This record gives sequence, structure tokens and C-alpha cells, in this order.
Amino acid sequence: MKETKKYGTVINGRVIDVKTGADITDMFRQVMIDHAIRENQGLVYDLETDRARRIDMDELPDHGTEVKKPAMTTADPILSLIHKASEIKPADLEMSDIKWKYLVRSAVRGKNIMMVGPAGCGKTAAAKALPVATNRPFFYFNLGATQDPRATLIGNTHFKDGETTFDESAFVKAIQTPDAVILMDELSRAHPEAWNILMTVLDEGQRYLRIDEDVNAPTIHVAPGVSFIATANIGTEYTSTRVLDRALMDRFEIIEVDILSLDREEALLKFKFGKQITNSLIHAVADIADSTRKEWRSEEGKLTTMISTRMTVRVCELLADGFTLQEAAEVAILPFFEAAGGADSERTFVKQIIQKHMETEKQDIFNTNAESAESDALPF
Repeated sequence: MKETKKYGTVINGRVIDVKTGADITDMFRQVMIDHAIRENQGLVYDLETDRARRIDMDELPDHGTEVKKPAMTTADPILSLIHKASEIKPADLEMSDIKWKYLVRSAVRGKNIMMVGPAGCGKTAAAKALPVATNRPFFYFNLGATQDPRATLIGNTHFKDGETTFDESAFVKAIQTPDAVILMDELSRAHPEAWNILMTVLDEGQRYLRIDEDVNAPTIHVAPGVSFIATANIGTEYTSTRVLDRALMDRFEIIEVDILSLDREEALLKFKFGKQITNSLIHAVADIADSTRKEWRSEEGKLTTMISTRMTVRVCELLADGFTLQEAAEVAILPFFEAAGGADSERTFVKQIIQKHMETEKQDIFNTNAESAESDALPF
């Protein structure tokens, strides 16, 4: 009787015919193979109906001599890492599961990733958590603080005794490390020359760094699996930032890091400081931050900036060290808000938000009357 079906088991990401040992991967769609890997299932392809489906391993027919035992399937290690992204997500990382999974997938596929969002929302923290979670080599470069882009990204060329020597930079060593995660922090603050140097490095079709501008100059190729992660503050509120070149932007997969909701902010602070600070005090800090964020988002809002997660963590660190909420707010929040304008200033508005969380006997510490010329000299 003519055989009408082919049965396969997935081994190392390929579908192997259980009777002949032949590779029949091309009979199945990749998504079906991925599902079979996750569920430890076999695959069957009906040659008469031209249809494929997944089956439980115990439904597979007797095996031939070449494939003696399908046993447990061995998944593609990259796919396995992507599928278990939620399992390796740090408990204190406040990032949505889908964006974390996208970040993990992009990194293990050697993609370039740009993390965008307001200052202090957790872009750098997420980028630093990635190599730890995926067990990959990590290199950090703050491009916003770079004064000499060529020396930082390439290195220095020296002429001595009629010979030319080249001292490569730490960045050159990093890009030659297979599967490395390279964080380029504050890319939006970098010098345009740094962007020009990075163009060929980040381009999927090139992936090399030229030592100098001479067309005959030697090139250094990016190692396999290297993923570049950039962080950028994009918007009019950020000083000393430049409008990123569209050609440079197109070389990245963009991940927007969200501003935390009140509940998520509070949960994060409880995770970090729940054993040191009372829940009511943590709620106060989170609520103060949330109020500034709502005002900042509003079209007719009175604030041009907001209290970031970085700032709420800083405040809680002070509270844990014995500062009162009043003291912590004075040194860690108010300096970030403009004081010009007296009673109508951003600082006064934020003081009023904070005031709602002070004890009753401290409610009168605000003095925004015009006759008080020294309002900023008050204890708060």
C-alpha cells in the first residue's frame, strides 16, 4: 500500500522524518515548527490532502534505524530564549511583558534597538538588565559625554619614527566580541561626528568600522550576534539634544519606554523599599509623581516637565535614610521645577501637590503671597 503521510519530529529546529531520517523541514511553516518545539509535539504531513498538522509524540509511528528516538525535542536556543522572555525578566523591571519580549528578541537576533522616552523612565535600566538576563557580554558607552567621538569610537593613530601605529578604542574591542550587547547611552546628545562614524557600523548590509576616512583604510568588522542598544530623549523639553538624523534612526528598531501608571509606580517602589518605608509614605511619593505626570501630559498643563521614576527612587532612598517627606522633596524634587513667577511658578504648583500629603500641622508652610519676598527661603 502506498504511503500517504510523512511523520516528523523536531530536532535542533529541523523536522526529521522518523522513518528515513530525511530532513523534511520545508514541508512545514516555521510557525508550526515553533509551536511543535514549545509543546514537544511531532508533525505530520498528509501527501494526499497536502495538509500539515501537529500531533502528540505518542502518536508518531515506529521509528526507523536512523531516527531511533525522537525523545525530548531540542529547540533552537534563540527561539527558546525568546519564548521564555517573561521567565528571565527581572522582578524589579517595570516594563510591559510584550516590550521586554521584543527587546530580548531584538538583542538575540543581533538587531539595533533604540530605547526612547522621557528622562528617568527606565530606558538605561532596561538596557542594562538585558545582558544579565540573556547572559551576554556587555559594554557601556555614554555618547552624551563624549568630547572626542573619533578617539572614543575608533582610537588614536600615532606617527613615530616614520611608522604609523594605531591604538584601538574600547569600542573597537567591544564590536569584535561575538554576541555582545553594546549600550550607547544618550545617543541624542552625541556629537554629529559620532553619528557619522556609526552609520556603517549600524547598517545591516555593512557592519564595519573604517579606521579613517581614506577609502583604502583598513576596516574592522562587527562580530556575529552583536546587538547595539541606544537610549535617546526625544522632545523639545530636552536641552543639549539634537534632532536625530533620519538615516540613523532607520537603522534601529524603536522601543518606547512607558511612563509608569500610579499603580505600577507604587508597586515598583514597594518592591524596592517596602521593608524600609511604610506603604502610606510610598503611596504619597507615587501619587505626587503621578499628579505631575498628568499635568505634564495635559494640553493646557502648568508643567513643562514631570517627576520621573528616577526621582521617585531618589526620594525613597532619602526617606529610607531618615529624611522626612518635606526634606526629601526640598532637595530631590523642587530643584527640577522653575521658581520664576512667584505664586504662578511651576515650583509653587508642585509644592501645592506635595502639600496634600503633609501632616495637618505642616499645611501652612506655603506662603505664596506677594508680600513674602523670601518664599524660597522657607524651610520648604
